[in-house]
Amino acid sequence: MSELSVDHLLGIKYLTKEDIALIFQTADHFKEVINRPIKKVPSLRDITIANLFFENSTRTRLSFELAEKRLSADVVNFSASSSSVTKGETLIDTVNNILSMKVDMVVMRHPNPGAGIFLSRHVNASIINAGDGAHEHPTQALLDCYSIREKLGEIEGKKVVIVGDILHSRVALSNIFALKLLGAQVKVCGPYTLIPKHIRSLGVEVEPNLKNALEWCDVANMLRVQHERMDISYFPSTREYVQLFGLNRQLLDSLNKKIVVMHPGPINRGVEITSDVADSDQAIILDQVQNGVAIRMAVIYLLASKIKQV
Repeated sequence: MSELSVDHLLGIKYLTKEDIALIFQTADHFKEVINRPIKKVPSLRDITIANLFFENSTRTRLSFELAEKRLSADVVNFSASSSSVTKGETLIDTVNNILSMKVDMVVMRHPNPGAGIFLSRHVNASIINAGDGAHEHPTQALLDCYSIREKLGEIEGKKVVIVGDILHSRVALSNIFALKLLGAQVKVCGPYTLIPKHIRSLGVEVEPNLKNALEWCDVANMLRVQHERMDISYFPSTREYVQLFGLNRQLLDSLNKKIVVMHPGPINRGVEITSDVADSDQAIILDQVQNGVAIRMAVIYLLASKIKQV
């Protein structure tokens, strides 16, 4: 397979297993490129990409921007907080204004679930979803799965537990879709108030006890508690959350095996994970960051090659 089955990256649920294999294969090539002394390739010299972030983001935006520049694309950055959106301009107006400047691809983060799907139906450009509300964050799931494959050789048959605020996490949902598609077993662990009611319908088990979850898994993906998405209190106190669901060195060392520890960032050190775990040799958090650039280069390159054929 030499091209993606989709024209946009709106969510993992629209991808096939073959799509993910192609993205990984392309990312392998770009990972080699970004480790060279000259890190740029001229692949997308004639493509213009707009980064539209209607929600704050530092790491994802920088990762996309770096990926775009490594591919020699022209990049337009747009931050909604300082734009006409605050004056009441609609999403379509904003995007059409940007597209009238002859933009080929839009990378968008938006607080509303489905914003990317809505956009893909109304504007003539390739859309990459960089996170839509608490719905999906496909490139994060791709880089997480790619990092697991790099560390453990393959994903099929591996046991992955996702710990923390599953309810508000687009990372959790995209990861569940990707891991299940690639043949992993998945459990979630966290306070019952932060586990979605329908989660079992996705073929995922719920494990309320962190120690049991860690004894079971090969990989633990520790999510942060998303206070900014909470309008009520979902657990009594941060201190209690840390005691029940925080990963520390003592707990890690008490396991009868070495597990891989991941975190999509940003880390609340001392809450979901302590510094001595985050900085340990079992954590692949910095690998995830580096792999993020390679995966985003792969996605942009593969979607852009479909634009060029049109």
